Amino acid sequence: MSRVNSLTAVAEAVSWYSALLLSLMLVLSCCESGEGGDQFAAVEMKNAESNFSYSEGLGVGGACDEIYVVREGETLHTISEKCGDPYIVEENPHIHDPDDVFPGLVIKITPFKNR
Repeated sequence: MSRVNSLTAVAEAVSWYSALLLSLMLVLSCCESGEGGDQFAAVEMKNAESNFSYSEGLGVGGACDEIYVVREGETLHTISEKCGDPYIVEENPHIHDPDDVFPGLVIKITPFKNR
């Protein structure tokens, strides 16, 4: 019977430590300071300034706006073709490696026809 009690105690301890670790990771991910926070703030500011819908500001729905958020499966090449901007890398100095594009990355788009 004491073996069952000790296994229960170990399981409870592991459970509490796991919950603590998960909580800590959640807090740290919310408070992460880096480029991402400023980029998403820029999207929100653009939405507030120009008074257009959130989905339009993210480049959803055909036309690409000045601020574009990369979606799953997109590359700079596909975004360039979709939005008509062959100079995405030159206009976005925060992109150090054109192959390192990930969902949620905020980029500036200037369609070629607007130059």
